[in-house]
Amino acid sequence: MTLMWKLTDYINESQISYGIGVLGMPGATAYGGIDTLRPLKGETIFVSAAAGAVGGIVGQLAKNLYDCKVIGSCGGSAKGKMITEEWGFDHAIDYKTCKDKDELVVAIKAVAPKGINMYFENVGGMHFAAAMDCLADHGRVAVCGMIDGYNDAVPAPCEFWPMKMIYTSQRIEGFIVSTWLMGKKGNWLVEMAQWLKEGKINVKETFTEGVENWPHAFISLFTGGNVGKVVVRI
Repeated sequence: MTLMWKLTDYINESQISYGIGVLGMPGATAYGGIDTLRPLKGETIFVSAAAGAVGGIVGQLAKNLYDCKVIGSCGGSAKGKMITEEWGFDHAIDYKTCKDKDELVVAIKAVAPKGINMYFENVGGMHFAAAMDCLADHGRVAVCGMIDGYNDAVPAPCEFWPMKMIYTSQRIEGFIVSTWLMGKKGNWLVEMAQWLKEGKINVKETFTEGVENWPHAFISLFTGGNVGKVVVRI
């Protein structure tokens, strides 16, 4: 069976874009991130790029499946309002108001004074450094991507002291989406489709019309011009 054949069991023609979003690679990535983090009921998770196609699903699954306290980082007050009012995040942090790692740490600790139990890494840079400063004992980090440095010719140095992890029993784990996307682990498509049907996931998409405009859609991923999944309609 191919992935597209299976999708016909879950979506209709008007939802075909879900096949490259919540029921495609982004959905499988979010599923894999949650599986990697292994949330426990009532824990606190910090999600970077929280208004994006992957981060938004991670936050909603953590909230609606595990009753976690969810803190999302995104750019601008409009996105912050959206992730709290429409996606159910408990708190939104506008990272654009933080000039450096220390200010982001202050913002995180203001809403999570006891620290965070999990961090979904989607950005890198000051987000990773700040999250590690706020990570509680037995905290976990799932490394999905680091969009902050994708265009850097030389990766920026990371402010991080691994020695601390010995005494706090923390874990950092990278993961590749193909493990879940190709069915080597879990049952992501069936479960994600069920959660979607049950209303546990609220889907947002940013559409661009015309294949000739795909560069503008792609650039929006790096400039914060999108909410949820970027889709080009042809």
